[in-house]
Parts: sequence; structure tokens; C-alpha cells
Amino acid sequence: MTKLTHLDESGAANMVDVSDKAVTARTAQAEGFVVMARETVEIILRGDAKKGDVLGTARLAGIMAAKRTHELIPLCHPLLLTKVTVDCALDESLPGVRVTSEVRVSGQTGVEMEALTAVSVACLTIYDMVKAVDRAMRIEGVRVVEKTGGRSGTYRAKSGAA
Repeated sequence: MTKLTHLDESGAANMVDVSDKAVTARTAQAEGFVVMARETVEIILRGDAKKGDVLGTARLAGIMAAKRTHELIPLCHPLLLTKVTVDCALDESLPGVRVTSEVRVSGQTGVEMEALTAVSVACLTIYDMVKAVDRAMRIEGVRVVEKTGGRSGTYRAKSGAA
């Protein structure tokens, strides 16, 4: 098992020193799902949610969250992100919304946490915007699906839900 880098010799949490790491292009993609009643999907599709544009608002919330990850996760480094995309697509097979993100940076540390934060906050925003009609919604399957760059190289999740 690899040693956890966020713990010092005494076991105390600390921010990892990345000053000696090379600046490389790094990307991360994440996904998550909001499973809901078919009737709730129809409300989103028709644009009838009382709080407004569910998918557009969730997309913006996810992008904003990625940029603030270091403020939310205690040991994350603040990063100068070069790209953040969040896509929210209705998926009748769930039924619900599939949320995906991609985050890029040229830096000394990866952007997996930023991609996960983007997806998580977008999913929470979808829940918030339609909870009045469907409190039984579930947020599922939030995971990194791919990451590139850095010393550890490329990671790709196996197909299917985690």
C-alpha cells in the first residue's frame, strides 16, 4: 500500500509540498447521477421547475464550485484552472440526470478533486431545484472516470457504474 501523502510522520494532516514537482498538463473527468421519478424528468424537460432553469443553473454551480475546491476541501491546493466544463444531460434510462465534468490545469498537482467537486455541487443543485416535487431523488455514482498527467500517469475507470 502506498503511504498517504497528506499525513506527516506523527499522523497529523498537512498540505503536501508540491514545490519540487514538475509543471505538467493535467486533466480529470468525473461523473455522477441524480436518479429521480420520470415525472420529475418531465418537469425539467418542459422547463416547468419553479426555481428556473435546472440544468443551466446546475452547470454554472458546478463550474463555480470547481474554482473554489481549495476553499471547501481543507488540504487541496488553490489552482489556476485553465478549463472547467460541466454537462448535465437528461437520461431516461436512469431516469434522471447524468452530470459530467472535465477540469484542466497546467500545474504541479492534479485536478481530480476539482472535477469531483464540480459534479457533486451540480448534482446537489439539481436536487435543490426540484426537491419540492421529488424528495426521493438519489445522488449516485460520483467518481473520477479519467485523469491524466503527473507522475502517476493516466487512470481510466472501468466501464459501468462504480
